[in-house]
Amino acid sequence: MSNGSLDLNFRVAVADDAVELQPFVRSAYRGESSRKGWTTEADLLADERIDVEGLKEKITTPDSAVLLATDDAGVLVACCEVAKSADGVGYFGMFAVDPDRQGGGLGRRVLEYAEGYCSRVWGVTKMEMSVIWTREELISWYVRRGYKKTGVQKPFPYAELVNGVALRDDLYFEVMEKDLTADPVVSSTA
Repeated sequence: MSNGSLDLNFRVAVADDAVELQPFVRSAYRGESSRKGWTTEADLLADERIDVEGLKEKITTPDSAVLLATDDAGVLVACCEVAKSADGVGYFGMFAVDPDRQGGGLGRRVLEYAEGYCSRVWGVTKMEMSVIWTREELISWYVRRGYKKTGVQKPFPYAELVNGVALRDDLYFEVMEKDLTADPVVSSTA
C-alpha cells in the first residue's frame, strides 16, 4: 500500500487520548492484528504493551510528548513517544503504525516529523532509541534512516509487562542513535 501521498496531520496527545490510543498501540505490536504489519512483536511477547495509565504518564511527563498522526478524515494512523533526557538527548519510542498501512513510507514520515519536533521544541541534536535485538529487519530499517548501533545493550523490562508474559527469556534492547546535525539520509526504500 502506498502512503506517500497520504496527507498527515500531527498533534501532541492529551491525557484524554489515552483510552483510544492504548488499543491502537497494542494492535501494532501484539496479538493477531499486529501480524498484518511487519513490526509485530507477537512472537516475542504476549501482553498488552502498555496500559491506559502508562500512556497517560507518558503524555503528561515534562519534556516528553506522545505525537499522533491522523489522516484527513481524522483517523489515527500512527503515533510515537518522544522525550528529552537530562543530558539533552532526544528519545524516540512507542512507535506504532496502523498494521494495514505499513510498508508505504508512512513510518518514515512520522519518524522524520518526530526528529524535527525534538530538534525544534527541545533543541536536541542527537536521538536515541532502543530496539529488541531480535528485530533485525527493524534495526536495518532504522539504519537506512541514519541510526547506528551504539554497542550499548539494555536489559528487557520483564517485570513491567502489562497483563501478559514474554515468550522468550533472552530479550534485551540494542541502543541506537542518530546525529540530527549530520547530512540527511537519502533512501529510496521505506
